[in-house]
Amino acid sequence: MAPTSTPQTPFGRVLTAMVTPFTADGALDLDGAQRLATHLVDAGNDGLIINGTTGESPTTSDAEKADLVRAVLEAVGDRAHVVAGVGTNDTQHSIELARQAERVGAHGLLVVTPYYNKPPQEGLYRHFTTVADAAGLPVMLYDIPGRSGVPINTETFVRLAEHPRIVANKDAKGDLGRASWAIAQSGLAWYSGDDMLNLPLLSVGAVGFVSVVGHVVTPDLRTLVDAFVAGDVQKAAEIHQKLLPVYTGMFRTQGVMTTKAALALQGLPSGPLRAPMVECSAEEIAQLKIDLAAGGVQL
Repeated sequence: MAPTSTPQTPFGRVLTAMVTPFTADGALDLDGAQRLATHLVDAGNDGLIINGTTGESPTTSDAEKADLVRAVLEAVGDRAHVVAGVGTNDTQHSIELARQAERVGAHGLLVVTPYYNKPPQEGLYRHFTTVADAAGLPVMLYDIPGRSGVPINTETFVRLAEHPRIVANKDAKGDLGRASWAIAQSGLAWYSGDDMLNLPLLSVGAVGFVSVVGHVVTPDLRTLVDAFVAGDVQKAAEIHQKLLPVYTGMFRTQGVMTTKAALALQGLPSGPLRAPMVECSAEEIAQLKIDLAAGGVQL
């Protein structure tokens, strides 16, 4: 049974887009995934995104995706929202992944804008609604034009919000003006998908975060959002400023690379990356240590 949610916060407020741990030989590390999921929920996450970009979804098989969701549900599904990434640039494949996620018990779906093939807005609308029709789970859209090549326009958000199961958006567009209009006009629950903009997006109506840095600073993110919701904007701003070195450091290169390096430094499950991703260099890890320490992260 999924944890309690409200229409305003359908997936909670603080979610981490979890890495997929692998064993030394590159196989799926389900035990490690369960230990990491437990650690992240113990730290204060309301939910976890499984099989997202930071979970190396482009290089895991459909069977691995199902196994990973099952394992995480077994570990934390009674106390955290387990949201399965099912978006691809192939609508039929996304439908199959959505149905698979529902069968294994996921609490919700994350559906990214189709990438590479650059569909028009009508194509986006049909893609998202068709995937939402395929399973009886709440859907979080994922707008990240830097990766997909195509933004979801405000007018499209308004149309998509009419679908009863499309309830939220993960915003990695990096445009506070367009976010403001889309939040106001669509009524979707808005989640920051760009850690540097966590606090700014709250200020224009977002309800929470889908974070990468949550792997290492979930307690700070929890305190930040709780302070903001309680009206203590000064405290929220102080935490935002404290975390600036972490926000910067974790994205000096691809987030999954630095996240797995940071988890390894803390003795938490991570493992190698699958090609074409590569491990951080010694120089990158040295810089990461400096960045994390500057933000108060204990290694």
